[in-house]
Amino acid sequence: MDIIQRLSNLFSDFPTVGPRTASRFVFYLMRQPKERIEEITNAILELKNKIKFCSFCLNPHQGDNLLCPICTSYNRNKNLLCIIEKEQDLISIEKTGKYNGLYFILNLSGSLTRNQEINTLKLEGLKQRIINPEKFNIKDAKFVEIIIATNPTPEGINASVLVERILKEILRLYSGQGFKVTHLARGIPVGGELEYADEETLESAFEGRK
Repeated sequence: MDIIQRLSNLFSDFPTVGPRTASRFVFYLMRQPKERIEEITNAILELKNKIKFCSFCLNPHQGDNLLCPICTSYNRNKNLLCIIEKEQDLISIEKTGKYNGLYFILNLSGSLTRNQEINTLKLEGLKQRIINPEKFNIKDAKFVEIIIATNPTPEGINASVLVERILKEILRLYSGQGFKVTHLARGIPVGGELEYADEETLESAFEGRK
């Protein structure tokens, strides 16, 4: 396999990138000067070497802290927890300015059945963070509302069902964990994703959660 095809195959592994787009990436890079290629490769290496995941919400961040800037902010409401599917959803929600609590990023791996073992570990991680947030470096947190903000896609709906099961188990087994569970209002069309929703739609979804 030649280098052009090999690199095209690598790019095809990226989310939403098909073979044609992958080939365009390769031919674009071929036309760039060596300095530009070095800049791109160095940035990718820095991404891998310098970015870490927040010990509580799993949001990627740069720096020496175990927690990301959101989790360390004194302005965040530590009584609220919003459960989302991926990092891009967090960015979209933050842009609205309508939510100032904490997050947990599920990042479930593709099919909930094919990756059951991995997803079970992630859901157990969510459970432990709700029961004992201090273990994950969040102090003085007592969640009174947990918002399930998964996408209205088949995968997101399945994730929501699994999360609700975990939350009901916590409420049943741990009497000290008293919180209400809410969902975003359906301002987002079925099959859509938070990442692509405009700010007004997301604002309405948060304000109308129930």
